[in-house]
Amino acid sequence: MSIDWIVKIVSENWPMFLRGAGTTLYISLIGTILGAIIGLLAGVIRTIPEPARGPKKVLLKVVNVILSIYIEFFRGTPMIVQAMVIYYGSALAFNIDMNVMLAALIIVSINTGAYMAEIVRGGIVSIDKGQFEAAEAIGMNHLQTMMNVVLPQVIRNILPATGNQFVINIKDTSVLNVISVSELYFLTKSVAGNNFRYFESFFVACVMYFVMTFIVTRILLYVERKLEGSDNYTMLGEEIETTK
Repeated sequence: MSIDWIVKIVSENWPMFLRGAGTTLYISLIGTILGAIIGLLAGVIRTIPEPARGPKKVLLKVVNVILSIYIEFFRGTPMIVQAMVIYYGSALAFNIDMNVMLAALIIVSINTGAYMAEIVRGGIVSIDKGQFEAAEAIGMNHLQTMMNVVLPQVIRNILPATGNQFVINIKDTSVLNVISVSELYFLTKSVAGNNFRYFESFFVACVMYFVMTFIVTRILLYVERKLEGSDNYTMLGEEIETTK
């Protein structure tokens, strides 16, 4: 490895590296947000109590089967294959000329949504059943219980997993180069193809990926600590008792 070549590559191609990193972060962030929304909706639907009988029971079963197929398919296949099927497959099978960036956002979002659906479902199931019973006792329906009691706790509990999924998406966007998305890996290949210094070029990309994931991880840890609050605090009642 030549330090001089690394400096030369960075000095000549830094706008391209920054553009690629910006595209990577954009796709990862939007994809994670949309995926979290998809996962939240799917997770809530999959935990709706099953009606005893009637059309609602049939409809809920059908929806649950569709969601189960969606989750199993996108969790059980690589994102690189999903990208090929969605982008090239839709063009060949349905004659849909999809924008590359739109395709990238769809791929990352639905892939993330499949993982987040199980994370959300697990978070809802982990809530003590007594809270559901208490909400029902005061007249809340399932939607009100979810919105006012369960989801605020679930969202806080799944924040680390959501942040981890964001970091995974930053790295996994590199597979989108197969559909010519101009993210960091794709542009690094272009730089390496121009100067034939593959090791030095991808070393720069490696450092940039590390910096992005490191910063994102530290920001998420800070947000998580803020949401948890202080470990040591004195309740007002205890403070009054000690002053007597």
